[in-house]
Amino acid sequence: MLLAVISREAGKTLDNAQADLREAVDFLRYYAAEARRLFSGPIALPGPTGERNTLDLRGRGPFACISPWNFPLAIFAGQVAAALAAGNPVLAKPAEQTPITAWLAVKLLHEAGILRGVLQFLPGDGKVGAALVRDPRVKGIVFTGSNETAWIIQKSLAERRGAIVPFIAETGGINAMIADSSALPEQVVRDVVRSAFDSAGQRCSAARVLFVQSDIAERVIAMIAGATEALDIGDPIDIGTDIGPVIDGVSQEALNAHTARMSRDGRRIIDTRLPPECRFGTYVTPAVFEIDRLSRLEREVFGPILHVIRFEQGHLDKVVADINASGFGLTLGLHSRLEAAADYVAEHARVGNLYVNRNQIGAVVGAQPFGGEGLSGTGPKAGGPNYLARFATERVRSTDITATGGNVQLLGLGGGTRG
Repeated sequence: MLLAVISREAGKTLDNAQADLREAVDFLRYYAAEARRLFSGPIALPGPTGERNTLDLRGRGPFACISPWNFPLAIFAGQVAAALAAGNPVLAKPAEQTPITAWLAVKLLHEAGILRGVLQFLPGDGKVGAALVRDPRVKGIVFTGSNETAWIIQKSLAERRGAIVPFIAETGGINAMIADSSALPEQVVRDVVRSAFDSAGQRCSAARVLFVQSDIAERVIAMIAGATEALDIGDPIDIGTDIGPVIDGVSQEALNAHTARMSRDGRRIIDTRLPPECRFGTYVTPAVFEIDRLSRLEREVFGPILHVIRFEQGHLDKVVADINASGFGLTLGLHSRLEAAADYVAEHARVGNLYVNRNQIGAVVGAQPFGGEGLSGTGPKAGGPNYLARFATERVRSTDITATGGNVQLLGLGGGTRG
């Protein structure tokens, strides 16, 4: 039932809905293990003989968890699980487009033993989130969504007159993939098409731009057009569907307007036709446009539209500089069989997640912690070893143990604090 609800409410294909569920389970298990590692007792710190120093992590207090619609289960559950695991009560505010999925998740968590007073469910529009952010009783905010909303939250927190609280934000990105002439064209096409169009392009990590070296550009662009045309658009509940609808009419209108602008400002490579049975849904056909420079994109285009930019041999440094100049730093893909190219990009690109010779979506909890920098987020990375500590406060205790007989560990009598 949960997969069906995700598919109907968020427009995800069954494959994407299953991946959403699997990631939610991964978050729950990972943060439970992290809580045992970090919160099970005091951590011993170094000090001189005759002194014991320890550090404890404690919950901060009520956390507001404000989650997006594009991963209505995984990100929602991940935020909630992290805050709970760190010892905080949670006020969970899901996206207004996907409240049913979030309600089912909360229901399951309550059934699993989380007290209702510890986990509260607050569906609604932006007014609910704004009220949570303003309330001085809220001791921390975790948010995934647009830069515009993140700036509003940041401003609201700055206007508070009280304790300064953590704001953990993951925002968008103009994510690029780079393919040089050493790359395998078939692999590039496979990975960029999946990165750009999976989930109808409605992933934070989705590829928005392909920088392709001019030497291989014609062949790669032709292959991308063919692979894009082969994608099936339709009812997401149908197992054969590759691309379902976008989330709502507002997104559909914005994406159609961008497609019209790209038809004027760029070169249309392909814009597939909408099947007759999709006329009455919020569908946007996958499209590919060639543009002359990255600055044509002023903001993230959150849908199934890929932009292609050619670059000349020896200009990898300029490509990386252009990506850095955008201010966004979420994901970056690189296709190259040159280790020196990969090392250069890793050293100079200001991005949170770099993927080499693979697609750039579907980060795995615990193995590929996810999150950006710059305009793409504050860190620490979700699903990583530094995330849970951000939900906690640190307390250090220093004791002069000579007053009670000295350091018995020196005599080999045991009884030390966990290290």
